Formats: sequence, C-alpha cells, structure tokens
Amino acid sequence: MTPFVDPDLGKSPEQLFAERTKRYADVYQLKQPDRIPIQLGMGYMLTEMYGGTRQEQHENGEKEIEMLLKAGAHFQPDSIMGLFNTNQAATVAVGDRMTKFPGHGLGPDGSFQFVEGEYMKGEDYGAFLEDPADWSIRTYWPRVFPELDGFKLLPPLGLACFGTYSLFYLGVLKAPPVANSLRALANAIDAQAESDARAVTTVQRLAAAGFAPPTFMGSLIEAPFDLMSDTLRGMRGIMLDIHRHPDQLLAAQEKVLRMTLEYAISWSRATGINVAFIPLHRGSDGFMSLAQFEKFYWPQLKALQVGLVEAGIMPFVFYEGVWNQRLKYLTELPKGKTCGLFQSSDIFKVKEVVGDTMCIMGGMPNSLLQAGTAEQVRDLTKRLCKEVGKGGGYIMSVGVGEMEGCRPDLVKVWVDATKEFGVYA
Repeated sequence: MTPFVDPDLGKSPEQLFAERTKRYADVYQLKQPDRIPIQLGMGYMLTEMYGGTRQEQHENGEKEIEMLLKAGAHFQPDSIMGLFNTNQAATVAVGDRMTKFPGHGLGPDGSFQFVEGEYMKGEDYGAFLEDPADWSIRTYWPRVFPELDGFKLLPPLGLACFGTYSLFYLGVLKAPPVANSLRALANAIDAQAESDARAVTTVQRLAAAGFAPPTFMGSLIEAPFDLMSDTLRGMRGIMLDIHRHPDQLLAAQEKVLRMTLEYAISWSRATGINVAFIPLHRGSDGFMSLAQFEKFYWPQLKALQVGLVEAGIMPFVFYEGVWNQRLKYLTELPKGKTCGLFQSSDIFKVKEVVGDTMCIMGGMPNSLLQAGTAEQVRDLTKRLCKEVGKGGGYIMSVGVGEMEGCRPDLVKVWVDATKEFGVYA
C-alpha cells in the first residue's frame, strides 16, 4: 500500500485558509467541495496531550492557544477548537450555582459540569409572563447567583418609566447588599469581556495559521422548551408542566422565542457573524411522546430556525442524543440554510432523510477514538466518506463535538483517512 501523503503539506497558511473556508462555505450550502472537511473539537484533549491542568486551560488563554496551534500543526484538520466553556471567571464572580469548573467546585482536573435545578417554581409562571425581565433580575438572579442576592431589594424595574420621579429610587443602590451585588455584576462583566476577547484572539491566531473558523462560532441560544427546562424549571419541573401548566408553558415559550430571536439577530448585526449555535437537550427520542413533541417542542424550534434563516443567520444545531424518530420533522426546515451536528443518531439514516435539507456533521463515535483500533477507525471513516459524504453537504466530526479521552494516534489515523477517502473525483 502506498504510504499516505498529506495533501496539505507544503502549502502556505494563506492558501490553506482559503481552501478550508471554501470547503465549509460549500458544504453549508449542500454543495460538493473538493474534499470532505474535518473539524476537531479538542476540548480537554489538549491538556491530555501537552500537560498542565484543566483549570490552567480554562484560566490561561494564551497557553490554550499555543496548545491548539501545536495540535493543529500535528493533525492538520480543516478547523480546530479548544474549550467551549471559557467563562468560568464570570460565573465565579456571581457565585453561579448552575456550573462547576475545574478548580471551582471541582478538582483542578475535573470536567466542566452543569448543575440543573428547579430555579423557577411552578407558581412563578404568572410573574414570568407578566414581566420576564423584572422577575429574572429581582427574583431569579438572586436564586441562581448568590453574589447578586442584593437585587431582591430593587424596586420594580418597570418604575423606570416614571421619568424624573424614578430618580428618587436610586438611593436604594447605595444599600450595602445592592452595592455589593452591583460590584459583583461589574466584575462578571469585566471577566466576560476578557473571555470574549480570548475567543476573538483564538480565531484570529488559528486563521493566521491556516485553519477555518469552527462551526461553533456564533451566538449561543436554545430551543424555547430547552430554555424553560435547562435554566428555569429543570427536567422534572418541565415534564410536570406539560400536564399541569400546559397553557402557561406554551405562552412562556412564545415570549422566550421572541426574546431569543431578537438577541440572536442583534448579536449577529453587532459582530458580523451570521451563525447561531443551538444545543438541544430535551428533543431527543424518549424524552416525550411524538404528540407532545409536536405540541411543545417542534413548532417553537422550527419557528426559531426559520426566523434566523429569514434574518440571514445560519442555525447550527446540536441534535444531542438520538433523533431517529424525529428526523422527518427536520425536512420541514429551509433547504440548504441550516447545519446539524448529530450525536448518536444513525448517521446513515440522517443522510437518507435530511441529506437534501441540511448540512450534516458528525458520524465518528468518540468511543472508537478512545478504545478502537486503527483498522476500525479507517474502515468507518471510509464508509462515512462514501455514504454520508456522497454529493457533499457533510462535515466529518465526532458526535459529541469535543474529544476528551481520545487517543492522539487514532485521531491522526482518522484525519488522514478523511483526507484519503473524502476526496471527490
């Protein structure tokens, strides 16, 4: 067998960047590029390869960039990214009960965790529907962020419409609990600004080295049902709401849908990045019946994606879990305008059902890159390229999106095999 020679070797960063960004532009529109692009979401695999703690990776942006550049030079994918969650400093500033990071609630080598809770009670629906902003700042934030507990003392936010007379209420901001909360919020703002700057610098440095921006770039939003579940009602609460508060749940989702679209559109206009990342958490097969899915989940998710597309924004959706029973609904989306990363769905069935509707991403199980053999990796890669990559519209990736625990030697086999078998004649 003739040894594989990477076709990217010897090319300048400028040439590589042009070729790689063109591949992504083509597949997003369901076109056939010169070859199938491959994206690596390194995550904590960077510290596994190059040393240091995961806490250091979160807190030292320059170190993570240097590790990304090393990994990029070694594997030579089309795009590469590090940690998805880099805002731990902001969460620490407000005492976030919702997250745990390495070194903050976890050991220095722990894995980021989301801590779900019923932070909104069933009896809160009335206040939420009346004025979600007022309820969120004066009631919800103190529950979730202990450092913002002083906001419970604020007067109703709607009184800002009282004009000059509303200035009489400003004195409350000097009360020690409120002042402390304002300082904590200011610290969180500074921390998030640093995280945002880190993200921009990372993309710029990787682009200068020849790597296309990853698909995860864009505003972070959620399906209305997931937003109501993930950060407000929790899974138990939201499933009870389907039976106990169906009308209020639907009304709340309508409010959330409008707010989410307004945010994503304004974010896109401000940054010039026309992508919105939407991770899905409750839509997977088994979470609810198809009848419930058709009432409480799909109409709102479809409206969100259609609204984004109409605004010139590409929804990049992470279809977490298994969507084998729900694929037919995805064919209702605008053709060639969305992209979907599929975690554990039958990727070959995904291609069959929605291959003419959306750009497809995924296919390689993380477990195979952790405990498989080189032959198994090559065989599956070849099949993915041949069947899922047929005609274009496909990005090679792991199903989870991040690669903690994957073996570097198997990842190298996988990248090389994608370049070998993913070429279009």
